[in-house]
Amino acid sequence: MKAICVDDEPLVLQLTVELCGKLPLLDEIRSFTRAKDAIESVKAEPAQLALLDVDMPGTNGIELAMALKEICPDIRIIFITGYPEYAVEAFAIHASGYLLKPISQAQLEKEVEHALAGVRTKTADHIFARTFGNFDLFVDGKAVSFERTRSRELMAYLIDRQGAQVSRKTIFSTMWEDAMYDRSMQKQLDVVIRSLKSTLDGYGISEIVEMQNGMLRAVPEKFECDLYRFFAGDVDAINSFRGEYMSDYSWANITEAYMDRFRK
Repeated sequence: MKAICVDDEPLVLQLTVELCGKLPLLDEIRSFTRAKDAIESVKAEPAQLALLDVDMPGTNGIELAMALKEICPDIRIIFITGYPEYAVEAFAIHASGYLLKPISQAQLEKEVEHALAGVRTKTADHIFARTFGNFDLFVDGKAVSFERTRSRELMAYLIDRQGAQVSRKTIFSTMWEDAMYDRSMQKQLDVVIRSLKSTLDGYGISEIVEMQNGMLRAVPEKFECDLYRFFAGDVDAINSFRGEYMSDYSWANITEAYMDRFRK
């Protein structure tokens, strides 16, 4: 599994990386002295574990952890610090572990094993839909670039329907709200659907959407999604939900409200 280590003290960072290098669970370790570089790295290639110093200039470890969870909702966080008073803040964002400096090999191994217990053995989900916050679709950790904003919204809406078949008329009334579904708008919807198909074909992931007899549906078994994990009772998905779901789309408010009730 892949891990990142972040500490503004180079010597401490080097020691942490050396200790991590002895752990059989970790097959790749990236190190950074700046939070910004760590964020950019995880955007380009997701990691399953982050070991973060808490007290850093600029973006501190708590803020960095929150940013990393926005990118990778399932990432496990272990804080490494010389200040025990940060523990309450750390666990408030559902950290998986907390170590006080100086750390030992035995302590680190125990915390890493605990943090990664139950993590999927795949290094990354091939296709992952992130719905918490703003919607994004990822292929091998890289965000899909949609040809049209409406085709992106259509993909989001099909995912929201959780595998249910949806008619073109229903799609139109949801995405265009009060507009008239006349011949002109039917053609516009056809353009959006073709654009979505073109995008999915271009990324080699056309299997995630079925189009049959005028009906469309997302195929949940063909990709991973934080929403689906949430409703399946996945603890990490439930903990990573911060009350915002597909924030760009007003039609998502119904599902968001249901998620709030589900969590209580």
